Parts: sequence; C-alpha cells; structure tokens
Amino acid sequence: MQHIQSLPSWLTGRVAARGRDLVAAALAAEGLRLSQHAVLAAVAEHGPLAQADLVRRLEIDPKDVVGLVNELQGKGLLQRRPNPSDRRKNAVSATPEGLATLQRCATLADQANQQLLAPLSTAERELLITLLQRLQRDDHDQ
Repeated sequence: MQHIQSLPSWLTGRVAARGRDLVAAALAAEGLRLSQHAVLAAVAEHGPLAQADLVRRLEIDPKDVVGLVNELQGKGLLQRRPNPSDRRKNAVSATPEGLATLQRCATLADQANQQLLAPLSTAERELLITLLQRLQRDDHDQ
C-alpha cells in the first residue's frame, strides 16, 4: 500500500477529491451542486447558449444538461428564450439572480481552495498551480 500511496497519480487523485468535497460543501451554502455550478458558470461566461452547446462545452450527457437547466431555471438562476438565430431552438442565459449567485459561489470556491492549500506557503501554492497547469496542458496536447 505504501508504494501506491506514494504515486503522483494516487496523491493528485486524493487531493482532487478533497478539493471537490470542500468546494461542494461551500457551494451547498448557495443551494448548488458542482454540476449545477458548472452549467451556471458556462452559461454566464459563454451565453446565451443552446443546450447542445452546453453539452459540448461541459462534455456531459444531453439528458443531464436538460435536467440541470430545468433545476437552475426552477431556482430562477437561468432562463430559456427562443434563439434569435434559430427560433426552433432555445438559448439559455443567466438571470441577474444567477449572476449574483455565481459571484457568491466564486467567493465560496476561493475560500474552499484557500482551505485546501492552507498548509502551503504562498510560493508553494504558486509553484503547485504552475506545475498542475503544465500537466494539464500536456494532457490536452496529446
């Protein structure tokens, strides 16, 4: 077991799981799950978007996107309107309340990540982020 627990893949997986748990708990204060937060953030940044575009951007199942959009619309955070370029489709956009919620979620996520990285110095945090970004870029280049 000691060998497995010393592998970078195992360590990064455990740290990632802890980070997700911390962020998920923080977002719960706003009544959101991680997947709802991702949809809201994508729509706020790139919207208005067709649901098919959300599927491609987030790389999640179309049925899941429909459910997530329905939930967020029910909370008053997203709205569907006819797509100006194709009236047969709807475009999803964030409401003012959705944008305000997203801003509060950003603060909560930042606080959760500060908690995750608390054992590290500022220089160590910066180095860790730089190294993780490099690994992630290499992953996308393949």
